Amino acid sequence: MERDRLRRRIVIVKKYKIGLLPLFLKMYVDKNPDMIKRSEEFRMQIAQEFVRKDVDVVEFRICCVKEEFKEAIDLFTKEEVDAIVTLHLAYSPSLESAGVLSTTDLPIVVLDTTETYDFGPDQDGSEISYNHGIHGVQDMCNLLILNKKKFTIEAGHWKNSDVIERVILAVKASRIAFNMKNSRIGLIGSTFNGMGDFQVPEEVLSREIGVNIVRYELSELSSFVEAVTDEETENELASDYTKFHVYNIDSEIYKASIKSGLAIRKWIDTENLAGFTMNFLEFTSSSGMPTIPFMEACKSMARGIGYAGEGDVLTASLMGAILSTFPDTTFTEMFCPDWQNNSIFLSHMGEMNINLCIDKPVVQVMDFSYTDIVKPVTASGRLKPGKAVLTNLAPGPDDTFSLILAPVEVLDIQVSDNMEGKVRGWIRSEKSVSEFLKQYSMNGGTHHSALVYDCPINVLKQLGEIMNWNVVTI
Repeated sequence: MERDRLRRRIVIVKKYKIGLLPLFLKMYVDKNPDMIKRSEEFRMQIAQEFVRKDVDVVEFRICCVKEEFKEAIDLFTKEEVDAIVTLHLAYSPSLESAGVLSTTDLPIVVLDTTETYDFGPDQDGSEISYNHGIHGVQDMCNLLILNKKKFTIEAGHWKNSDVIERVILAVKASRIAFNMKNSRIGLIGSTFNGMGDFQVPEEVLSREIGVNIVRYELSELSSFVEAVTDEETENELASDYTKFHVYNIDSEIYKASIKSGLAIRKWIDTENLAGFTMNFLEFTSSSGMPTIPFMEACKSMARGIGYAGEGDVLTASLMGAILSTFPDTTFTEMFCPDWQNNSIFLSHMGEMNINLCIDKPVVQVMDFSYTDIVKPVTASGRLKPGKAVLTNLAPGPDDTFSLILAPVEVLDIQVSDNMEGKVRGWIRSEKSVSEFLKQYSMNGGTHHSALVYDCPINVLKQLGEIMNWNVVTI
């Protein structure tokens, strides 16, 4: 089993990068130039705290007036930081910084900390000058709220608390939110007829979230199919045989799935897509695709590309955004309640993040009879055990959205598993199955979700807050 795990593709998450924005009062600089020297040393100390935790820091000199803040934000924008982290080294009047901070597209995380840990009655009064930044934070945050600029804030002593770690988690939430607001999602064909819970008008997705839908009919993908070479097909086939258990598949049937998958991969690269979705019923013998690329959906998630079935752009965009930060994420559905064992069976037709299989994935021909397309090949397996958050983005009335979060345990099955060849996993909530299902549907949870492993739930809560979604925890 361990050897099988080592063969899986490792998804490398892009290193986090922040712009550290130090705030100060010009009056102090003018009246006591030496004061800024100690504050500069503290700024450098905070920057090193982030570097030690493997975060890239774009540094800028201490800022006091509007022009300096604008120059700093321009640099952070050019450097494409994940977030601006503000650091009040002293009081700083909000009207110097709030204007430019309110207009930037970059996320803002406020680090509310001071240099000195103990500030009781026995502290030297001269320390006040170096530790009164909190009312500058209050001034600035009030202005950001008045200007309708979203921000995240974490408070605590930089050395004697976990505030730096919490800021980094907030930066992760900011990256997910930024990617959500700027996602390009490919839609092959149309949405599944009659499935209403995830269907959001394109203009609403664009206006309220920022999702850009890239529509393709199946016939338009033919150029990508034609671009797939025999050598590419053979190389992919050989690679599959090293990664998966492949059972007695006719080579021509397998190559049809490989060719469809490679065509989709070229399309994703060409269109710079963060994710894609498709309606399998539109794949027919006359559609221009060799078969349905279920296999590529599995491989795409393993590469960090978002996916959702049946034309669900909303969940595909959520998947793509989360995968950018938490690669152990898969598209899934709750299929069957196991009342007796207080768990819920997860599955889908033939799509899962194959990096999350407990054993080497099994590849086989799907018994597919819904259209006359060549039967597709797909990979399947059982989800590895562990802690996860079942994450659902549900449309609500008046163009609102709810982010429904459920901490769950993905179960380690100790009994005989008679479902080999199917996408499968079992989860258990902190609540009983009956109460969980009741609350889930009372809050409008849809039937398509993301299962996110090893993610602190607060990151996803902050994502919802940044996106102005209603956040529900079950």
